[in-house]
Amino acid sequence: MTAGFEEARRVADALLFEGYVLYPYRASARKNQLRWQFGVLVPPSWAEAHGEHAEQRTECLLEPRGADRLDVELRFLQVHRRTVERRVPDGAGWTEVARLDLADRVLVPWDEGKEERVELRVPLGQLSGEGRTLRFGCPCGVTREPVHVHGCTGRTVGRLVRRSRALAGEIRLATEPLPGPYGALRLTATVRNVSEWTPEGQGSGDREAALPHSLIGAHLLLGLPGGRFLSMTDPPEWARPAARICRNEHTWPVLAGGAGHDDVLLSSPIILEDHPEVAAESPGPLYDATEIDEILSLRTAALTEQEKREARGTDPRAAGVIDLVDSMPAEVMERLHGAIRGLREVTGERPAPAPPGPAAPDPGTPPDTETPPPVTPAPRTPAPGTPRPGTPAVPPTGLELPIGPGLPWWDPAQDTYDLPGQDTVTVAGRLVGTGSRVVLRPGLRRSDAQDIFLAGRGATVEAVLQDLDGETHIAVTVDGDPGADLRRQQGRFLYFRPDEIDPDPTCDEAPPEGGD
Repeated sequence: MTAGFEEARRVADALLFEGYVLYPYRASARKNQLRWQFGVLVPPSWAEAHGEHAEQRTECLLEPRGADRLDVELRFLQVHRRTVERRVPDGAGWTEVARLDLADRVLVPWDEGKEERVELRVPLGQLSGEGRTLRFGCPCGVTREPVHVHGCTGRTVGRLVRRSRALAGEIRLATEPLPGPYGALRLTATVRNVSEWTPEGQGSGDREAALPHSLIGAHLLLGLPGGRFLSMTDPPEWARPAARICRNEHTWPVLAGGAGHDDVLLSSPIILEDHPEVAAESPGPLYDATEIDEILSLRTAALTEQEKREARGTDPRAAGVIDLVDSMPAEVMERLHGAIRGLREVTGERPAPAPPGPAAPDPGTPPDTETPPPVTPAPRTPAPGTPRPGTPAVPPTGLELPIGPGLPWWDPAQDTYDLPGQDTVTVAGRLVGTGSRVVLRPGLRRSDAQDIFLAGRGATVEAVLQDLDGETHIAVTVDGDPGADLRRQQGRFLYFRPDEIDPDPTCDEAPPEGGD
C-alpha cells in the first residue's frame, strides 16, 4: 500500500475511535449509553425507516501523471456485543450476570469495537466508465475469554462472551475525465452497507439491534503513487469549477500523509482541514476530542479508586486511559497546558546572536606565546537612515515590538490604532459601515459549515474591524436571530470578509428586531 498511509492512519485512528468511550469512562455513565455517532452506515432497511444513512459518497479530483493504480483502504469498527458470565459454585456451568467484581476491575456488559480493514489495489484503467464494484463481508462469530481471579492467573471465576453479527458491504469506484488539457479525473468512491438484516416486528425502533450489522466510523484512505490528489478546499484555479460540483455525502475528503504530500487522501466522516495531524503534545488517545486534554486528564486522575475499577472493567481502551493518566509524568501533564507554534513567523523575530566572548586561541599558537593585542577595526560608513553619534534619538512611531525572551509580541499600551468598529469599507462601489444592510455570501474556500447555512441571508453590520495584519473583517447580526440583542451586549458577532457580503440593494435601514 501507499507509504503515506502509515502517517495518515495516526489521524484516521483518532476518527475511528472518536467518542468510543467518554469520561468518566464507565459503562454506567449516561453519556456512554448512546454511542456510535460518526461514520455509521446502517443496514438499508433501518436507514429507510429511521432517517440514518446506509452509504457515504466521496468525490474528489486527481491528476494521474505517472500513476497506474489506486490504493484503497476502507476502515471501520464491527460491534462485538459482550456479556459477562459467572461460574456456578459447583463448576458445572455458567450463568449470565450484570456485573462481576474483581480485585482490580468490575466487568459489565458492553459493546466493543473491533477494527476491520478492506484493502484494494485497482488499476486506474479499470475505473473508467462504469468502474468497479467490490463486495466484502464480515462473518458472525462467538468467542469466549476466561476471567481469572487475579488478572491472567488464579482460578477461573467467570468468562466474557463476545458475539458478532454478519455484515456485508460494497465499494464502488469510478472515474471520469475532466474537460480541458490537464488530464485530470473525477473519482467517485461510494461505500455502502448492503446487509440484508431487517428489524423484527413492525415499527421496531431499537437502534441497538441494528448496530451489530452496521459499519461504525467508516472512512476511506486513498493512495495514488506517482500521481496527486487536488485539494477540495483550495484547488488550483483551473480546477475550481469541477471541485465546486463534486458531491460528498456524509464524508469530506482532505489531503493527508503530512504537509507537502498530495498522493494520499483521507475521506473523513468528520470535517477536517488539509494535512490534519495529531498534536505533538498529546500523550495518547483520550477518545473525546470535544474536551481539552489537560482538563480531561486532571478530571480522570481525580476519579476514585472504585470509579477507576469500573472504568478498567468497561473496556480495554478505557483501562488504557486510566493507566495513561495515572502514570503521566508531571512534565508531560504541564505540556498539555498549551503550546505556541510559529510565533517567529508571526512576529518576524530572528534568533538573537550569541553574546561576544573571549576568542578561542589559535590551535597553531604555542601556549607560552604572548597573544598580540586586539586590532580595533576602522569605523564603517553608517547605513542610510542611521543616526550619527550625538544626534538626538527620534522617538519611534507606531507600534514598537519589544525584544528579548519572554516578552509579548503585542503591547496594548503601545497600540496607536483608533477604537475599532468606526471604520467603513467599500463593497461593490458602495460604502458599508455600522448599520448598513447586507446580504451574506460566504466564501467556500475559507468558510466553515455553519457559515454556509447563512448564504443569502440578510444581516446588519455592527462594526467594521481591522486586525494587526491589516485585514478587514465585518461584524454582523443575522436577520431573525432571537439572540441579536445578547450578541450586541456581549460583542459576540459573526464575522465575514468584504468579498463575502453584498450591499443589500433593497434597503439601507435596519429591519425591525426579529424581522426577516
